[in-house]
Amino acid sequence: MAEPAASKSSSTTKSAASTKSAGIKAQVLGKQSKADLPKEIFGEPFHEALVHEAARADLAARRRGTHSSLTRGEVSMTTAKAWRQKGTGRARAGALSVPHRYGGGAAFGPKPRHYTVKVNRKARRKALRAALSVHADRGSVAVLDGSAFSEPATKQAATALEKWGAESPTLLLISGDEEAVAKSFRNIEGVSVALVDAAGVADVMGATSLIVSEAALDGLKDRASRASERPSSDAKPRAKRGEVEVEE
Repeated sequence: MAEPAASKSSSTTKSAASTKSAGIKAQVLGKQSKADLPKEIFGEPFHEALVHEAARADLAARRRGTHSSLTRGEVSMTTAKAWRQKGTGRARAGALSVPHRYGGGAAFGPKPRHYTVKVNRKARRKALRAALSVHADRGSVAVLDGSAFSEPATKQAATALEKWGAESPTLLLISGDEEAVAKSFRNIEGVSVALVDAAGVADVMGATSLIVSEAALDGLKDRASRASERPSSDAKPRAKRGEVEVEE
């Protein structure tokens, strides 16, 4: 009775090893083939707290923060006393620009400020890897061969999306030199085109379908991989407190 159990465990180990060696695959847009996705950025477990922190910081950084209200010293109002202090029978009154009077200034109104929230570099990269891995797990990521669009072709792009079955909203990540690809997809309803260096965690998580060009994959590796977090071996060690750095 022990032999079947051993054979079952060995077969399970073999299947797990084959699955691990198979890697992560994604459909190539407009073709029948599949492309390999780098596991270092598409194989991260989901971290809800980090993703929420990074997405909140992305959305907050987009706010201009130019809102401004008038205080009691900024409203256009006379500075004269409303009526004399005594003799009228009415309650005493001073400036008419006080917040509790009609036309007065705001007591604690909004003033221009920034909404940026600091997120640690390693946490931001880990959140980006987790967001990308969500699309890889549910099969909603595709790879685009940018060389197929030597000139703008919106009809070709729409046909490729329809064959793949992309669901809106769709996010397309491209590199800076793929202008023809951007012009081909940007006029399609429900499709957003963004540079790989400018897209954030909120953009990736807010998209139902994700498309990454082959040229943009290298940019994603630079932004999200753990290798970019390690200091280079050529980096000069920092001087200790009290020591003076000597330039060679």
